Amino acid sequence: MKIISVVGARPNFMKIAPFIRAIEEYNSSGPDETIEHTLVHTGQHYDDRMSKAFFKALNIPDADINLGIGSGTHAEQVGQTMIAFEKVVKDIEPDWVVVVGDVNATLACSVTAKKENVKCCHIEAGLRSGDMTMPEEINRLVTDRLSDLLLIPDKLSGENLKKEGASERSVVFVGNIMIDTLDANLAKAKDISIEEIINKNYLIESAAQKKVEDNFAVLTLHRPSNVDEKEILTPIVNFLCDEVAEDMPLIWTVHPRTQKQLKLFGLWEKVTSAENIILLHPLSYHEMLRLNMDAKIMLTDSGGLQEECTVLGTPCITLRWNTERPITLRQHGGASVIVGNNIKRIREEYQKTLLLDRTPTRPKLWDGQTAHRCLDAIISFNK
Repeated sequence: MKIISVVGARPNFMKIAPFIRAIEEYNSSGPDETIEHTLVHTGQHYDDRMSKAFFKALNIPDADINLGIGSGTHAEQVGQTMIAFEKVVKDIEPDWVVVVGDVNATLACSVTAKKENVKCCHIEAGLRSGDMTMPEEINRLVTDRLSDLLLIPDKLSGENLKKEGASERSVVFVGNIMIDTLDANLAKAKDISIEEIINKNYLIESAAQKKVEDNFAVLTLHRPSNVDEKEILTPIVNFLCDEVAEDMPLIWTVHPRTQKQLKLFGLWEKVTSAENIILLHPLSYHEMLRLNMDAKIMLTDSGGLQEECTVLGTPCITLRWNTERPITLRQHGGASVIVGNNIKRIREEYQKTLLLDRTPTRPKLWDGQTAHRCLDAIISFNK
């Protein structure tokens, strides 16, 4: 059997790593038919800090093929990926194309696979935010409509697919493959000190002198809805500097997009001069996991961190108006609450969240064995 796996951006790397290990373990077990696996990196995240470092940290082998697509508009990335990936599919003639998550590479390669009459499997299928202004939501909808095999992380995702008319045969509940990666890397992350993370990644010199023992907050902020308008970003920055940083040290991993907007809107000086804010470059997977393990509170607009906070028990404030991962919300037993970018609501939930204890929760099948169930579902699909 020939399988092509596709990664395009950093969130994909954490999901594909355990799947590759599952294939290696399967092949080493002496099956009647081994799996010929090809890893294709579209190059959507193409610099070393955002891409190559993650491959190394998670022990992902170098991509067999790198399409080198790079940055561009959504249409440019999707179009160029389809053109390049079509040649790969024609050359390799795979039995399956496996896509993960919801980035542009996921959409482009699922469309290309089906046009070439190749079976497509979507790992992390069925997630829905209901927000059609999110490019990722379009990617999810199209990929799931085209895929032959829909591997879902939770029962809520299965309900979404059922409403959309997906056949019962095509949907398989496998659990969350991100948690496979988390479980496999907890021990390594635990060995990293907070001081080491700060000294290795500080964005401005003054951060290197700041000490953090415990009781700290962590922030990630990168979505256009939060950082692209001065009227929205300014009150968020004021809240962070004047309130959160007054309560405890705030470790802020600054996305390049956010840094650019802070400077554009004249907010950079306020952030850099705040006594209790520690600005860091984007971190490695293990470094971010280490911060999440001890944080008093997480403020984020990242989807993956909502999931990790649920398993680690870190109280999480989600700076979005919706989430495609409702299983992570407190009403479903998770650690997160949605606040959007309304400062009054952010403040209210922040004060409530400070009172919460760390309460780890594992939804069903979030057990570190999802990758094996994914591979089993592919192998048994035609049996």
